[in-house]
Amino acid sequence: MNGTDYSSDTAELTLNYSSEMLDETAFGDNTRIKKGGLKNWDLSAKFHQDQSAGHVGAAFFALVGSTTCVEMRPNNTCTTAINPSYSGIAVLEAFPPMGGAVGSLLDVSASFQAASDLSRASSS
Repeated sequence: MNGTDYSSDTAELTLNYSSEMLDETAFGDNTRIKKGGLKNWDLSAKFHQDQSAGHVGAAFFALVGSTTCVEMRPNNTCTTAINPSYSGIAVLEAFPPMGGAVGSLLDVSASFQAASDLSRASSS
């Protein structure tokens, strides 16, 4: 996020990429005909909560409702043909600053919504 690597705080990450499905059915068709429309993406993540400087608790609280640059890869190594990177600008929709049960890690979930196109990069 914004050039800071939070992989050591990240427990789960899901990147969704989809297209609106528009109905192009006309009179005389026997089947609904669909056509792809605008694309959409969102990102949900679960982090191990840490309030110290340089970690998610301190950084994400101020980002709620703001745009942020996001980049992710399957493995935290360089971008390659088998380890592509995905990047874009997103709005941090939700970030609960506290929560958790006694005896458990203080994990926190964050959700990001698209504010730009999603890019995919790889090198061969």
